[in-house]
Amino acid sequence: MPMSNSSDVIVVGAGVVGAACAYYAARSGLSVTVIDRGPVAGGTTGAGEGNLLVSDKEPGPELELALLSTRLWRELAEELPARIEYEAKGGLVVASTGAGIGALRDFAAAQAKEGVTAEEVPADRLHDLEPHLAQDLAGGFHYPQDAQVQPALAAAHLLRASGARVRTGEEVTAVLTGAGGEVCGVRTPAGVHHAPYVVNAAGTWGAEVARLAGSLLPVLPRRGFVLVTEPLPRVVRHKVYAADYVADVASGSAALQTSAVVEGTPAGPVLIGASRERVGFDRTLSTEVLRRLADRATALFPVLAGVRAMRTYAGFRPYLPDHLPAIGADPHVPGLLHACGHEGAGIGLAPATGLAVARLLTGDEPPLDVRPFHPGRFTDAA
Repeated sequence: MPMSNSSDVIVVGAGVVGAACAYYAARSGLSVTVIDRGPVAGGTTGAGEGNLLVSDKEPGPELELALLSTRLWRELAEELPARIEYEAKGGLVVASTGAGIGALRDFAAAQAKEGVTAEEVPADRLHDLEPHLAQDLAGGFHYPQDAQVQPALAAAHLLRASGARVRTGEEVTAVLTGAGGEVCGVRTPAGVHHAPYVVNAAGTWGAEVARLAGSLLPVLPRRGFVLVTEPLPRVVRHKVYAADYVADVASGSAALQTSAVVEGTPAGPVLIGASRERVGFDRTLSTEVLRRLADRATALFPVLAGVRAMRTYAGFRPYLPDHLPAIGADPHVPGLLHACGHEGAGIGLAPATGLAVARLLTGDEPPLDVRPFHPGRFTDAA
């Protein structure tokens, strides 16, 4: 039996960004329906490590978004159940050469002007923070604002706290528009959902949702793998990564890049990343990537050489050409807002994105300058 439902806003995507949009929109007094063709956190969110980072962001709009999100995640951790595994563990970025430390020092000095706390750690003090680190490192920087959550649980509890109506296993097949081209709802195989606003929080599939609405958003998938070890005592206390990770994040290369990113979890397994490559939606397991990840992780933490990897998983980061997400109103389709293209930072940037979208929906002042994230920047340039 076809159904007809009405709400103030439809959020397409039940990952952590869609969940944050639903949470803050509902808190603003709007009625919300969230629709996803798969389960909650079934896309990039469920394949993420749960990083909430400021340490890897250079000064600019994304860092501003990250700093706001850091504050909002702390508030959310008070409101949501402890099961989201929020840990204000801090990050440690290490360098193997003096030149590497110099580059980190310049990076941290620039970040400090924007409100980032970073403390230089000389080589002989690294083991106070991480007793199992390799011996031959030149030093590092400690970032106390870095944190972590369990991303799938965070998305689920944000949705539950929002009180939104959640429709999983329903694919949006059309974005419906009225006589003036304005959004008036979406169609799924189960029927029509009516709303004057649709938020595109479809992550890696954001380009497809934009296309359904007659718009253009050049989101591409950028594949990454994560290695998961057997449960261990807490051998890795912080989020620890090598200095070259920052360059990999900022790079637009389609080629394979791997850099060591290692962190423990409250449940015991150690998570090992990070790889980046643009190969479309190819999920084929790459033994070359896994070998590189294992090599780089054991170079940082020799203790991991004797540890079993229990499983590995792939995910796709929603990548936009200028490395900034699209947040805000579509310039061509009235009532369509975008909240996607966060690449590998969506979990960290979700709360500020959700709050900004909610403010735009209600006509209130956004919590930060959203102009750098304007979705029209791609069509305007074209």
